[in-house]
Amino acid sequence: MRVVAQRVTAGSVSWESAGTEHSATVGRGFVLLVGAAGDDDSNAVRRLADKIIDLRVFADEAGKMNLSLVDVGGAALVVSQFTLFADMSKGRRPSLLKAGDPGRAEQVYGEFVRQFQARGIETHTGSFGADMLVRIENDGPVTLVLSTDAWATRV
Repeated sequence: MRVVAQRVTAGSVSWESAGTEHSATVGRGFVLLVGAAGDDDSNAVRRLADKIIDLRVFADEAGKMNLSLVDVGGAALVVSQFTLFADMSKGRRPSLLKAGDPGRAEQVYGEFVRQFQARGIETHTGSFGADMLVRIENDGPVTLVLSTDAWATRV
C-alpha cells in the first residue's frame, strides 16, 4: 500500500457516474492519494492508517508541527490512486502491472477508509476506479509519501 498524504486547508474530488455529477469536500486535514495492492493485508492497512491519523504535522499554538489529525479535529479525503504502483524503470510509458487485481485493491482501499471512520475521523472518498478531478489546497506545503512495501523509485 502506498499513500501520498497532503496536509490541506481544503480539498475536493468530483466525478461523473451514470450521467450524475458527484463530489466530496473537506476542510482542514488531509487529502490522501491511496494506492492499494491486492496483496496488502489487514495488519499493513491498519498500521498505515494509524500512522497517518497520528502524524504530528499540524501546527500547535507556538507554530510547531506537533498536533495530529485527531488533535485538530481534521478530516480526510481518501482518493484511490492506482498509478502509485507505476513502474517507470523502463521506457517512458508507466507499467501498471504491479497495481494488482482491482477487485482486491478495492477491498483494501475500503478497509483503509474504514480505519479512519473507526477512529472517528470525518472521512470522505472519491469513487474507486473512476476518472476524477481532485483539487488540493496544500497547506505548507506539507506532502509525505508513505509505503508498506519496499518502494523502488529509480528511473
